[in-house]
Amino acid sequence: MSGLVLGVDSGGTKTIAALVAPDAGLVALQRLPSLDPTADGDWAAVLATLASDIGDVDLQASVFGLPFHGEVDDYSAAQIAAVRRHFPRNAVVENDVRIAFDGAFAGGAGALILAGTGSMAWASLGQPDSPHVRVGGWGDIFGDEGSAYWLGREALTMLSRHVDGREPSPTFAGRMFAAMGIAPDQLMAWCYGLDSRRAGIAGLARPVAALAADGDDMAGRLIERAAAELSEQLVTAWRRCGGTAPIRWSYAGGVFNTAAVPNHMATRLGVSPSAPRLPPVGGATLRAARLAGWAVDDVWIDRLGAALQVALA
Repeated sequence: MSGLVLGVDSGGTKTIAALVAPDAGLVALQRLPSLDPTADGDWAAVLATLASDIGDVDLQASVFGLPFHGEVDDYSAAQIAAVRRHFPRNAVVENDVRIAFDGAFAGGAGALILAGTGSMAWASLGQPDSPHVRVGGWGDIFGDEGSAYWLGREALTMLSRHVDGREPSPTFAGRMFAAMGIAPDQLMAWCYGLDSRRAGIAGLARPVAALAADGDDMAGRLIERAAAELSEQLVTAWRRCGGTAPIRWSYAGGVFNTAAVPNHMATRLGVSPSAPRLPPVGGATLRAARLAGWAVDDVWIDRLGAALQVALA
């Protein structure tokens, strides 16, 4: 098989790789562990596995959206070296939020808020000489506000306060402990016994969102706080890149699987979001297609988007 491009989107918990043909046909979609250099596991070995799985194809270009790229020099250098080793031809390494931005706006102006395991805003006015501005994305130790990890960490704080008797919340705590499959006195053992603490804590965002959807007041307040944190990042990035009101914004990441988050944000921002034209892996693939010199137009983008929507469902 020949004449393909590769787009890779890797976040804090997983990696998605797409091989695409010149007609925007999706040749293959693969799910792999995260390429996060701060996480447990050998991320470079995952990259080698991807290269081996792809095999001997005429790969004309590839774009990798990787966590922490452009944020920590040592990590960035190692990521570039690993990509060049396994994908020596026409490969570009970007931050994972940048390729999510590329997918959401397909080269146009806007501000993208990503909230998956971590969180970050990315904005640009879409012209060739327009600066790209990023806000947030400081990691789980002192940043990533509004992310799945942040939601999980805040939920753990609420649970600890309940167990202590500082702030009893029997309904919220009871349902969260049931979702976690533990008794209250097992909270510390659960947290510090996780094989992957970042992924495990981020996973608590799902039961929090479910409780909020069922009308739990504490969970609802937590979701609203997350929306406020994400809105602040988004507005700051749009302002810093020179954007004016009304803000043109979109989103990516698993936190937006619950409609309450974008709805709260739309209320705060005074404008509804634009649906992303492509998911993050589509943003990487679009960049790769342009890097390969392919003729890419709106029809091509829409065809790719439709194929990815089915494959990612």
